[in-house]
Amino acid sequence: MSDKLVTKPKPKNMRRSDYDVTNNVNVTSAESVCLSVREIFDSLFGPGKFSAIEKGFEDFDKLFEGEFDGYQACDTFYHDKQHTLDMTLALARLIEGYQQLHSKQDQLSLEFARIGLICALYHDSGYIRQTDDSACNGSVYTKTHVSRSAIFLARYLPMIGLEDYVDIARNIVHYTGYEIKPTDIVLHDKKLHTIGYMLGSADLIAQMSDRCYLEKCRDRLYPEFVLGEVAEMPQDDGSTRLLYTSGNHLLEKTPGFYQHEINGRLNHLFNGVYQYAKQHFGDSNHYIDALEANMSHLDSLISENNLHTLSRIPLVNNGTLFVNTANSEAIKRLKIK
Repeated sequence: MSDKLVTKPKPKNMRRSDYDVTNNVNVTSAESVCLSVREIFDSLFGPGKFSAIEKGFEDFDKLFEGEFDGYQACDTFYHDKQHTLDMTLALARLIEGYQQLHSKQDQLSLEFARIGLICALYHDSGYIRQTDDSACNGSVYTKTHVSRSAIFLARYLPMIGLEDYVDIARNIVHYTGYEIKPTDIVLHDKKLHTIGYMLGSADLIAQMSDRCYLEKCRDRLYPEFVLGEVAEMPQDDGSTRLLYTSGNHLLEKTPGFYQHEINGRLNHLFNGVYQYAKQHFGDSNHYIDALEANMSHLDSLISENNLHTLSRIPLVNNGTLFVNTANSEAIKRLKIK
């Protein structure tokens, strides 16, 4: 008898935790996502126009891995390299779907598509700490990370020859956050708002369609909320009211948040542009299919009191390495129950 370990093969259609909704693109690899985005971009605008975006991918990888001059590696638990790459790929697909459904006169320009993709790559750069930043973790910037991302973009764009788009980037990136209401974002062209709608939509549909979305909410987003002081709300009398007391409590509140907040943003504030993904895929909107499957599964787990059965294991990232190995003061503050 052979002493080799026999492993049961996975079904061919089983989605891998480090792959996109099609199970074809490794969204932990900047190189893989760059190739996929380049294929889309070249098909829309022709070859030879991707160099600034390619440079953006290279520098993004350096930034998140701690190899960008002046910055530490990304150490947030939930808003990690995989999330940004997944979101950037989703944006490219929305842009392609939009272009296919509009006449040449109404299509997005090469320049607008380019700046949208660069903003996607750096929309969460505000979580990343500079070299001399002594904060315990990038999650402490949860409430202000989009404004910090806007500052990073203003510094970065001139490095890749896109200094003319600094003002656009500083505004359009706010479609991915809550610091400025989408209706208050000022841009000089309605097509830039369309890019903004796509940017905000891609941010939502990519993360909520992640194979391990529920586990990541419980085990990664909740710690970020604690460190970012989003899990609690100051009261008029000086006391503090806990909004989320644990990772499971956050999950219990997620269906309501989806119905009232996420649905509203996707379908109204962002003008339903997530639907362009169906045009890209040609058969179904795989992001929405996976998102709705996650929410349906969560509803069932909550109703049956089975949240404890969630057991998918996302890939280890710099943030989870931090939780497992870093300073005790930060871990103590997580208050995970």
